[in-house]
Amino acid sequence: MARREPAPEQARHWQHPQLPGVDLLRARYVSHTFSRHSHDGYVIAAVTKGVEGIGMPGGDLRAGAGGVVLINPETPHSAYAGTEDGWSYRVLYPSIDVVAAVAAETTGRNGTPAFTDTVLDDPDCARQIADIHAAAERDNALAADTLLRVAVAGLLRRYGADPVPPGALPSAGALAAGRARELLVERIACPPTLDQLAAELGTKPFALLRAFKSAYGLPPHAWLTGERVRAARRMLDTGTPPAEAALAVGFTDQPHLNRHFTRIVGVPPGAYRRERARTYKTGEDLAP
Repeated sequence: MARREPAPEQARHWQHPQLPGVDLLRARYVSHTFSRHSHDGYVIAAVTKGVEGIGMPGGDLRAGAGGVVLINPETPHSAYAGTEDGWSYRVLYPSIDVVAAVAAETTGRNGTPAFTDTVLDDPDCARQIADIHAAAERDNALAADTLLRVAVAGLLRRYGADPVPPGALPSAGALAAGRARELLVERIACPPTLDQLAAELGTKPFALLRAFKSAYGLPPHAWLTGERVRAARRMLDTGTPPAEAALAVGFTDQPHLNRHFTRIVGVPPGAYRRERARTYKTGEDLAP
């Protein structure tokens, strides 16, 4: 018997105009692989079909249908198909501010919350994530916002750690890594070499490399690629053409941006920009 071909890949990455601070992704991937990257907010995903493989700092994990994936801000990770048929999922990307506000209101604790588990067997939460997507796609912002806050509060109650208190004193290495990151952002289009960066900060290249990887989970050049994609996203959000955004953030050309953007965001920059221009659901069918 001939093997059934898997359904084609599809993805929609978007934001509802009345849900600021929350991006949504609904996708099916088969051959697509997310390169190692991090987010400045959270990842809350529900796998609906197939198996997703997640590469985390402590090793690879797998999430099947009905599973939930939680990834904290600035945690480097990758993602790939856990089976030859790929995986389908719905993802929420709430900002730190959104999750911290829920934590402060429901627990009275201030700071940046963290989740203790990455892969959960929690079908109820998976259904909540699907319901949030469905409400947003129906342009029911009140329902989507309500369901989102209830879901985040439940996740924090069951799987949350105490928030990191603001104002904790960083080590000397963390200070150097933080300053290095600031310099890379300032010179994003033409960054210094590792040697130049270390010399400017009064340290040694390998010491800075170790400190940076310890603080951000990635070496400076890999972190910079992700930051360039984030910067390009912000420009695309305001309507900047992809080719112009690519050069402004330091990519050599638009194909260079396309490659890294798709590997990190999950859709090409042109598709991302078109979705950002929408203010409500258009009725497109994207069956997961």
